[in-house]
Amino acid sequence: MTTTDADVVVVGAGPGGSSAAYHLAQAGLDVLLVEKSSFPREKVCGDGLTPRAVKALAGMGVPVGPADGWIRNKGLRVLGGGLRLELPWPALASYPDFGLVRPRLDLDDILAARARAAGAKIIEQTAVTGPLRADSGRVVGVTANAGPERMPVTYRAPIVVAADGVSGRLGLALGRERRTDRPMGVAVRRYFTSPRHDDDYLESWLELRERDGAGNERLLPGYGWIFGVGDGTSNVGLGLLDSSGAFRNTDFRQLLGSWLSSMPEEWGYVEANACGQMRGGGLPMGFNRTPHYGDGLLLVGDAGGMVNPFNGEGIPYAMESGELAARAVVQALSRPTSDARERALAGYPQSLRETYGGYYRLGGIFVKLIGHSAVMKIATRHGMPHPLLMRFVLKLLANLSDPHGGDAFDRVITALTTLAPSA
Repeated sequence: MTTTDADVVVVGAGPGGSSAAYHLAQAGLDVLLVEKSSFPREKVCGDGLTPRAVKALAGMGVPVGPADGWIRNKGLRVLGGGLRLELPWPALASYPDFGLVRPRLDLDDILAARARAAGAKIIEQTAVTGPLRADSGRVVGVTANAGPERMPVTYRAPIVVAADGVSGRLGLALGRERRTDRPMGVAVRRYFTSPRHDDDYLESWLELRERDGAGNERLLPGYGWIFGVGDGTSNVGLGLLDSSGAFRNTDFRQLLGSWLSSMPEEWGYVEANACGQMRGGGLPMGFNRTPHYGDGLLLVGDAGGMVNPFNGEGIPYAMESGELAARAVVQALSRPTSDARERALAGYPQSLRETYGGYYRLGGIFVKLIGHSAVMKIATRHGMPHPLLMRFVLKLLANLSDPHGGDAFDRVITALTTLAPSA
């Protein structure tokens, strides 16, 4: 068995892990970024990036111009209640006024390359099998199987960052089970050749319906999306929440097929135009795995259940939490005593609570409300006809507001998230 030492081991080279590795390496630390696959590799995602994600990309120095392969969008087109509404991204001091689309096949590769350029060492085709623990129980590295031969290896470091996704192997090994009092979602998506591939709006369909065995129609808590990828294809998919009794009994693949069959044939969302298989994955929301720090292990992104409960968006929260984790680790490793280092690391979950806690609690309430089809129907039917209200809803659901100053909508959102409990 071989051993490699570093200042920090980061597990998982998705957006959260690459962000953490980038910011750690930028601070001059010796970072190992361990990835079970090899790049480029595909992930289940809608591929649509809101301005919040664009800001995180800029923070890693990623060029986001059209010449760099990015497809820009102006805002969100919402369909529901028999209406169609185009909502531009808000003009804010805190965030840019445009979004992007980029397949995860490219995006994750780009972010990992940024981490490598900053000085992180990326080890691909290496599956982490569990935490390495000292006699005290503290995590002091990870064990893994490396390469096609699956050779056993050990990577030692005083701090480990787990960005290993929804399955969260490292967190589970330390007893950090998924919290059932926090929301969970499922998303499925498929690519189709389509003339709508260069749409300059992200498109969201608010009314997903399913018929039960008796022929009764029910409105489901979730939404469908159509995001033009700009390469001749569209990413088409849907996400559902677990706040409805229909969640466990829904055939997601059949639902996607039924929804697509209702669309105009000229859009091209038919089997003959499908590119690859339908794929799905879980959406861990609202801090549904905690604590985010303990015994030398920090949880980042999906590993810590950081998907936005309002809209199912995970990429910016993974990247932001990666940066917050990196800040805490940098401060910890600069301190001379173990007690002082622990105080710095304990600041990470506190930073998460201050940044997202109140907002995620509001999101949990939202998820429970729309789990009732009557509430969902009322919200859609009576909200869609009011563009001013929908602009507020866009800011709230996409978490796009200026916390200091801004307009009346921003002040309302700030007040709501401040008053909501952050635990």
